[in-house]
Amino acid sequence: MPSDPPIKSSEITGEDLYKAGRRRFMANVAYAVGGAAVFGGGLVAVTRRGGGAPAPAVSALPVLEIASQTTPSPAPPLSKSDPPTPIEDVTSYNNFYEFGLDKGDPALNAGTLKTRPWTVAIEGEVKKPRTIDIDELLKMFPLEERVYRMRCVEAWSMVIPWLGFPLGKLIDSLEPTSRAKYVAFETLFDPKQMPGQDSSVLPWPYVEGLRLDEARHPLAILAVGLYGRTLPNQNGAPLRLVVPWKYGFKGIKSIVKIKLVEAQPPTTWNAAAPREYGFFANVNPSVAHPRWSQASERRIGELSRRQTLPYNGYAEQVASLYDGMDLSRYF
Repeated sequence: MPSDPPIKSSEITGEDLYKAGRRRFMANVAYAVGGAAVFGGGLVAVTRRGGGAPAPAVSALPVLEIASQTTPSPAPPLSKSDPPTPIEDVTSYNNFYEFGLDKGDPALNAGTLKTRPWTVAIEGEVKKPRTIDIDELLKMFPLEERVYRMRCVEAWSMVIPWLGFPLGKLIDSLEPTSRAKYVAFETLFDPKQMPGQDSSVLPWPYVEGLRLDEARHPLAILAVGLYGRTLPNQNGAPLRLVVPWKYGFKGIKSIVKIKLVEAQPPTTWNAAAPREYGFFANVNPSVAHPRWSQASERRIGELSRRQTLPYNGYAEQVASLYDGMDLSRYF
């Protein structure tokens, strides 16, 4: 990869300038959506859902304080061909089926989600289980900015400046027992707040999991914000998982439970379609999904396609986690 310096929040173009190019960006997004049938389609056939409350404007969300970092980010520098995706696209083009199946539905319907009060139960194979209020959790660890690529299994991608903290720091503070081998995550289940959970499109609540060594890897974070502001509802407020070397569906949103377990936990997409979605879901351009190729992707906001990188460009950091595994299989 090119050795360009990491992108800092202070160097990211402001929202006002993005709005000046709104027509161009929206035209590109519309092209991407319209081309989905040509370039690989979506996870499932979608129909429009509506009737929820619109999510608050991003500009109205609180600004989060970023810690001054004394150590470099573990993420490799992004190249100049990886500029951050416009905030308008990051917050309006989402997969969050709890609020509808179309990409624009979460922004329209996620206003029904109430993120305060909010607690996260941490249990299982830990010596210090506890239930943590989200505002207490925000004070436990300094918030870091991580500008990561995000690659969806649908073959579109973004570059997002997240705010969060390493998941491994939280895990270590709980003192896992010797029996802990995996980390299981669970999303809020409340159809009144998440009306999409009234549908049978997926088994609810949404669940995900990582191996313990994956969860402890310094690239894996729990995100509480993006673009310097509190995480919008449609992007998984108030707490979501970000694992940049895996396909986006691993990034479980609106987390209410984290459980350390001995056996591999179930995951939602694997339960819904086990022949298509495995547990690991590492970005692998050489292994096609049964219904579409993973060799290239469309960056939202661009018209041309680009080559997908192994492990989404993070191979140098994470490939050793999978030594000896058969990567010819679709994980």
